Amino acid sequence: MAASDKSVDDSLYPIAVLIDELKNEDVQLRLNSIKKLSTIALALGEERTRSELIPFLTETIYDEDEVLLALADQLGNFTSLVGGPEFAMYLIPPLESLATVEETVVRDKAVESLRTVAAEHSAQDLEIHVVPTLQRLVSGDWFTSRTSACGLFSVCYPRVTQPVKAELRANFRKLCQDETPMVRRAAANKLGEFAKVVETEYLKSDLIPNFVQLAQDDQDSVRLLAVEACVSIAQLLPQDDVEHLVLPTLRQCASDSSWRVRYMVAEKFVDLQKAVGPEITRVDLVPAFQYLLKDAEAEVRAAVATKVKDFCANLDKANQVQIILSSILPYVRDLVSDPNPHVKSALASVIMGLSPMLGAYQTVEQLLPLFLIQLKDECPEVRLNIISNLDCVNDVIGIQQLSQSLLPAIVELAEDSKWRVRLAIIEYMPALAGQLGQEFFDQKLRGLCMGWLNDHVYAIREAATLNMKKLVEQFGAPWAEQAIIPMILVMSRNKNYLHRMTCLFCLNVLAEVCGTDITTKLLLPTVLLLAADPVANVRFNVAKTLQKISPFLEASVIDAQVKPTLDKLNADTDVDVKHFAAQAIAGIAAA
Repeated sequence: MAASDKSVDDSLYPIAVLIDELKNEDVQLRLNSIKKLSTIALALGEERTRSELIPFLTETIYDEDEVLLALADQLGNFTSLVGGPEFAMYLIPPLESLATVEETVVRDKAVESLRTVAAEHSAQDLEIHVVPTLQRLVSGDWFTSRTSACGLFSVCYPRVTQPVKAELRANFRKLCQDETPMVRRAAANKLGEFAKVVETEYLKSDLIPNFVQLAQDDQDSVRLLAVEACVSIAQLLPQDDVEHLVLPTLRQCASDSSWRVRYMVAEKFVDLQKAVGPEITRVDLVPAFQYLLKDAEAEVRAAVATKVKDFCANLDKANQVQIILSSILPYVRDLVSDPNPHVKSALASVIMGLSPMLGAYQTVEQLLPLFLIQLKDECPEVRLNIISNLDCVNDVIGIQQLSQSLLPAIVELAEDSKWRVRLAIIEYMPALAGQLGQEFFDQKLRGLCMGWLNDHVYAIREAATLNMKKLVEQFGAPWAEQAIIPMILVMSRNKNYLHRMTCLFCLNVLAEVCGTDITTKLLLPTVLLLAADPVANVRFNVAKTLQKISPFLEASVIDAQVKPTLDKLNADTDVDVKHFAAQAIAGIAAA
C-alpha cells in the first residue's frame, strides 16, 4: 500500500500543502504559506505555476488584509517564475483583484506590483493586456478600483500608440472629475507623475485644465495634493507658460481658505522656487513668502519659517542681500517674538544660516540683535537651536561678539529642569568649546561640565563622561592632566557610590585619549584603590574598567598591578564581582 502511495505524482504535494495552509483557520499559517510562494512556484515549474497556482490565487482573494498585502508584494517579483516577460500577463488578474480591495495599503502594494509587472511587458503586450486592465479599473463601480487606476497611467502612457494615448488622457480627465473625493485625491496625487510623461502640447491642453480644476476642488485634501503637482508641472514648462498657466493657481493656493493647503505651499516653497526660476521668484514668490510668514495659523508660520534660509540661499545672487534686507528680514523680526514657541523654535533652527549670505557688517547690524533676543527666550528649544547653529555666525563674525551673551543662555540650558534639554546642550558642548576656545571654556564652562557628572539622571551622567572624552580630544591630554583629571579623581572618595561609579566610567573613556603615561601614573592607582570598595557594584565595575584600560598599559604594569587585583576580585564573595573579574582575566589573557 505504502509503495503504491509513493508512486502517486509527488509533484502535486507542494500545491496540496499550499492549499491546505491557505485554507487553514490560523492567519499566521496562511501568511507563512504566502511568503513561501516563490519556493512553491519553483517546485511546480513555470507551466504549472501559470496554469494552477496563479488561477488558484486569483480565486482565493478573500482573506485577512495582512495575507493579501503579502500576496500583493510577492506577485510583483513573480515574472521570472511564470516564464519571463512574455508570460507576465498571467500576473495581471490576481493583481487587478487586489487593486480593488477595501484596505488602502493592500491596494497601494498591488498597484506598485502592477507597475513593476507592466514595465516588464513588451509594448505590444502592454496594449493588449495592461491598458484594458487600466480601463476596467477606471470604469469600476467601486471607488477603490478607480483610485488604483490613477497609479498606472504614467507606466503605460510612454509606450503606447497615439490613439491609445488620447484614450488614456481622456480617462485621466474622467478620474479628475470623479464624484468621489478619494478618486480625485488619487488623481491629484499622480498628476505630477503623469505630467512628466505627457507631451508638452497635451500637458498644456489636457492636464493643466485638470490641474486648475483640482486646485479649486471643494475638498482641501484634493487641493493640497494639487500643490505637489504644481512643482512637477512648473519644472516641465518654459518660463512664459509657467507665468500664464501655473502662477495664477499657485497664488490662489498660497492664500487658500484652508490652512492645510497653505501649509503644503509652505512645505513645497523652495521646490516651487527652484522650478519657476529667479525672475518669477522675485516678482511673485517673494510676496507669497511674506504672506505665509505672517499667516494666521501657527503651523503654517512654523513650516515657512524652516524654509527661510533655503529660500534666501536660492535667491538670485545679484539681488540676494537687497531682497533679504528689504523683503524678508522685516517679517523674520516679527517671528522672533511670535507667541507660538514652535514658530520661534523653527526660525531659530535656520536664522543663523543667513549670516554667510549677509556678511559680517549686516550680520552685526541686522542679525545679532535677533540672535540675542532668541538667546533670552523663555522656550529652551529656541535657545538650544540658536546655540547649536553657532558655527555659521562664528565663521562670519567670530564668536567673541556673542560669547558674553551666550553664557547666561548656556548656563540656563545646562541647569534646565527637563533632562532632555540638558542632554542636548551636553552633546553640543565639545563643538561649542572648540568655538569659544580653551581659556573661555576653563573660566566659564568647565564647572558646568563637571556638574553634569553628578546629575541625578543616569543618561546625563553617561553623556557627561563621553563629553569629557571629546573635550580631551579637542584640548589635548596635557590639558586633561592639569584641568579635569584631578577633579574626576576626587569623585572616587565621594560618599555616594554612584559618584564613585561615574568616576570609573570617566576613567574608562579617558584612558583612550590620554595615553599610556597618564593612564599608568594617574588613572590606574585610583581604579586599584576602588577594588576594595564596600559596594559590590563599584567592585565589579573596577574589573570591567581594568579590562578596558589594559590596552593602554605596559605588560609589566598589567602583571605587577592589574592581574593581582583581578585575582583578588575573582575570589570575592559577590557572584557578580567574581563573574566580571573572571571575564576581565580571560579578556586580558586573550588580548
